[in-house]
Amino acid sequence: MRIRSILVIALMGVSQSALAEEMLEADGLITVTATRDAGYQVKSTGTATRTDTPLLDVPQAINVLTRQRLDDQALLSVQDALRYVPGAVGAQGEGNRDQIVLRGNNSTADFFVDGVRDDVQVFRDFYNIERLEILKGSNAMTFGRGGGGGVVNRVTKTPGDTAFYAGDASVDTWGGWRMGGDINQPLGGGVTARLNAFTETGFNHRDTYRLDRWAVNPTLAFALGTRGTLVLGYEHARDDRTADRGVPSVAGRPVTGFRDTFFGDAVINNSLYNVDALTLAANYDLGENVTIRHRTRFADYDKTYSNVFVVSAVNAASQVAIEAYRDDIQRQNLFSQTDIVWKVSTGSIDHVVLGGVEFGRQTSDTQRINGFFDPVINTARINVGLADPFVTPPVFFRSGLGSGARDNRGRADIAAGFIQDQINIGDHVQILAGLRYDRFTLTVDNRLTATRFARTDNLWSPRLGLVLKPASSASIYASYSRSYLPQSGDQFTNLDPTLAALEPERFENIEIGAKWDITPALNASIAVYQLTRDNTRAPGPVAGQTVLTGTQRSRGIELSLDGKITDHWQVQGGLALQEARIRTTTVNAPAGRHVPLVPEFQASLWNRYDVSDRLGAGIGIVHQGKSFAGISNSVVKPAYTRLDGALFVRLTENLDAQVNVENIFNTGYFPTAHTDNNISTGGPRAARFTVRARF
Repeated sequence: MRIRSILVIALMGVSQSALAEEMLEADGLITVTATRDAGYQVKSTGTATRTDTPLLDVPQAINVLTRQRLDDQALLSVQDALRYVPGAVGAQGEGNRDQIVLRGNNSTADFFVDGVRDDVQVFRDFYNIERLEILKGSNAMTFGRGGGGGVVNRVTKTPGDTAFYAGDASVDTWGGWRMGGDINQPLGGGVTARLNAFTETGFNHRDTYRLDRWAVNPTLAFALGTRGTLVLGYEHARDDRTADRGVPSVAGRPVTGFRDTFFGDAVINNSLYNVDALTLAANYDLGENVTIRHRTRFADYDKTYSNVFVVSAVNAASQVAIEAYRDDIQRQNLFSQTDIVWKVSTGSIDHVVLGGVEFGRQTSDTQRINGFFDPVINTARINVGLADPFVTPPVFFRSGLGSGARDNRGRADIAAGFIQDQINIGDHVQILAGLRYDRFTLTVDNRLTATRFARTDNLWSPRLGLVLKPASSASIYASYSRSYLPQSGDQFTNLDPTLAALEPERFENIEIGAKWDITPALNASIAVYQLTRDNTRAPGPVAGQTVLTGTQRSRGIELSLDGKITDHWQVQGGLALQEARIRTTTVNAPAGRHVPLVPEFQASLWNRYDVSDRLGAGIGIVHQGKSFAGISNSVVKPAYTRLDGALFVRLTENLDAQVNVENIFNTGYFPTAHTDNNISTGGPRAARFTVRARF
């Protein structure tokens, strides 16, 4: 403890820079600018269309959380960040990974970093990012397979041409602490280095919970004359935490009185992963209004996850059934993207033409080993009394036995080509039209049965959008887009004769909306959508047969408000009305069922008001309507409203302090779930104290 205290005090002189760096892609080149206060609003993105495009001109709903916004709310996880995003919900992910529900579609894989796929089931930290982008609606034209409800993209920090030294240190009322550093240094000769790193130990209200993680991310930028930039990066991240799957249900509701009780084994329930990633990013101006951009990312993931967990509701004897298993995965991802952008005019019509190719290979070794509650007989499920503390019997892991046992090696090969045209007809009409072709080949070797299955899919993914601009500060749009997901699922860890014979699931998103820059610093937007997911597996007319007739449909309205109301008042708000239901019977549920974790009503509003140059305050409110914990629709997750607050103090020109208080009124609530009997409990009132410095 003494060492931790010394480290925290030492780092109080180093923290996050207010020279928040914003990477803008203009004409295909990386340009880095330094601003004192980036604020909550972003004007453009290079992710949604793969070209630098104002958000006002993108026919798609997008929410962006800037670096300042993440810092102001002390947001450290994807689930926490999505709490303030309309139409988005963070799922529990069995306590071992990021998992999201966007527009009613649940995914463990729709994550990207700088537009490149990052789909392994891990937790992602924000220590090295400039902003977090949540792009709504299926759109394989830009991202390839998956992304049925949308994607989450992290935009990372890159070296800039101004030297600075920054860092942060924080402690919380649970006894956790965190330290981070951000150093940028020009080296001369057109070379600049940047280093981001952090370390954290965390606890929360749950018995026995612990988190230890750290990461380091050095990058080097090389100026390619005056025409471009080359950036090389390496990241190592390690995350070791308790895998917490929440509480069970009783009589159709989450069990109460056990908010802090850990329903697992403190030793066995653990999630540990290490990742090493290498990146190369280059932009170059070829002249004649033609630019080229290239991205390559190689990542090596090694993850082990084991758990004892509840699989039933509380019965009349005040008992619950438990099971156990362990998952191991080693995966290597290699992706390469090359885009060419050509700006050209034909008469009075301007075009931004994008053409490109993408290649990828993903190899995965996955193993699931089931746990049994006896040394000899394979008893996979046992009843345990409901108590605090919750005590489980010894677990014996045996490979190759029991339901779901797995030992597979899979390889996915991806080759894609795409073309897109952004057409400006005068000052008031824009058309976005694109088409992508993917060849996706998956081979899985089942080492338990010594069998191999393979499938190749040829996927055509169109995108069409129309933007009308009645004024330069406003737009009205309509769009259609499509995406596919092979039947092996978003982690493609399994393939069998049935799955190998079925066509991919298809997602179609139809959307209309409007965006308005109320002032240059404040934007409002609205989107109305219908997202249909079909080719979902369903029971066939013959017992045991599986066919593709299942359909799920999501409909909704999303509203967002981002930016500055006055020079001293910043806001980010959202509201969503949505319905997601099974339309025709699937293998998971009959027609009419509600999709789990999708509340019909969501609302959020975060405000920061600066009383003076040295003092500011923040207040945020989140409301989430009731939803179902699982696809059975037998357990209701109650609605809740939570209030958060913050206080910001500028101590000196180079030193800031803040305190964030979560759940001010100590509301009891259940933020998310994985199944009917893995329901997360919201924490009581807690505070985090942070000091940031910049030089």
